[in-house]
Amino acid sequence: MRWLKTLWTTLRRPSAHYSLGFLAGGGFIFGILFWGGFNTALEATNTEAFCISCHEMEDNVYQEMRETAHFTNGSGVRATCPDCHVPHDWTDKIALKVEASKEVWGHLFGTLETREKFLEKRREMAEREWARMRATDSLECRNCHAYRYMDFTDQSPRAQEAHERYLGGDGPDRRTCIDCHKGIAHRLPEMDPLEGVENLVE
Repeated sequence: MRWLKTLWTTLRRPSAHYSLGFLAGGGFIFGILFWGGFNTALEATNTEAFCISCHEMEDNVYQEMRETAHFTNGSGVRATCPDCHVPHDWTDKIALKVEASKEVWGHLFGTLETREKFLEKRREMAEREWARMRATDSLECRNCHAYRYMDFTDQSPRAQEAHERYLGGDGPDRRTCIDCHKGIAHRLPEMDPLEGVENLVE
């Protein structure tokens, strides 16, 4: 009980103008307001509207995605930009936001302001995104597409064989979604569609 009295006395002891309790309470309230504002801003940047608010994205990759099954399909389930490009885990999300800040720099200085500039950089941007997805074992794909829930009877024989062989085990044949499904939501850069994928189905 004595430590409670000591704590209460310390909290009530005034600083030059305010008690320590007032400062601690004020700091706590400020912390809640700051965190709420930060989280609100963070979530606002995780919307498709934000992603396509710059013309580089709206005029290029967004228009391509509109032509795919990720945008319109029989089930009515649609993926948005953040579903595929923003990690769901908080720490990974913050790391990506810091890394993505260079895109703001690129927007301000016109790195991709024309279609020609975009196409010139397309391969480099695609390679970077594919590498990120490989590093996470295509986690963003697997947030919606889980191997264990696949209905193989609803797949072509080739897809069945590839999925069972490359996703079903942990052996040397193991692949991740992006190894075979490049260009699933956006057009490929100038390259061989099977580049980097050897002997998928023998």
